Amino acid sequence: MDLNFDFGSINNVEFGVGLDEDINDRGFYLVPVDPQIQGVLVDMARETLDGINRIDQVPSLYDPSDKHASQDSLYVPLNDPNVGSIESLHTAENLLVRPNAMHEYGKIFCYFVRLTDVHGNRLTGVRRSTQFKGVVKKRLITAVDDTLKLNTKPMFALDSDFDFLVDSDKIVIFRPSGFEFSGQLQEAIIAAVPANIQVLGQAIPFVNFTSIEEYASTRPRAARYIASIKSMGNQNNIDRECLEQLCTYTGVALEDDNGQLVVPDEHSMAFLEVLDRRRYGVDLTGQPERYVAAARHKV
Repeated sequence: MDLNFDFGSINNVEFGVGLDEDINDRGFYLVPVDPQIQGVLVDMARETLDGINRIDQVPSLYDPSDKHASQDSLYVPLNDPNVGSIESLHTAENLLVRPNAMHEYGKIFCYFVRLTDVHGNRLTGVRRSTQFKGVVKKRLITAVDDTLKLNTKPMFALDSDFDFLVDSDKIVIFRPSGFEFSGQLQEAIIAAVPANIQVLGQAIPFVNFTSIEEYASTRPRAARYIASIKSMGNQNNIDRECLEQLCTYTGVALEDDNGQLVVPDEHSMAFLEVLDRRRYGVDLTGQPERYVAAARHKV
């Protein structure tokens, strides 16, 4: 995986944290650090890229409806509508400096580094802050004057790498779960359900999506399928007869309401699996078998 960044000519290193200000408000703030920590952060960014490159597969486009490995080699364009908070962090020129942010460790949900090279290229690395919160809860001891004493002050442990990196046009993902958590992908995808359903309804006018929209508004997995179907961009090519045949073959019920196909609530997920090319059937023994793919790749 290539990045639009030159590790050999870094001239600025910024460190910061993401804080949960309240249930609906997250903010990113810069925290001053000394040159030694800056060097560690650069090493973490390098190790993240090395880790991605060690994975024996061609980097694939992140699909919100796939079940990913704990470590993977994925990417998503920076202009994807679901990653707005990550793009804002990467491109912001006026992040506030908040030196005391580390004392608000209960609010820290991630930490990040923003590197800039001499060409003006920026690279951002983000890590979910599990270590930051975990170390605070442990009983730690410190050697003072040859005596072991209990350390009651908060301590923070940097990890060896980041969950994902961001350059000028893409997000390179190493840990999908960390990427989804820090970028609030689930919340963004659920919020996008009405807009995505509108696109699907225009592309597939013979399907009534009203009940599916209501169903997906409170179900993250269904919302992810809808986002995935919309992102494929080939809904206009769906043939009604072929769709009905595949639904019948894979056990998905459909009803006809004045010429439109209506999906019963209990079959909404199955119908979305069909549209997302995940539900399929095989017949090798004379007895049809139905399956759902956790991930799909064209062959």
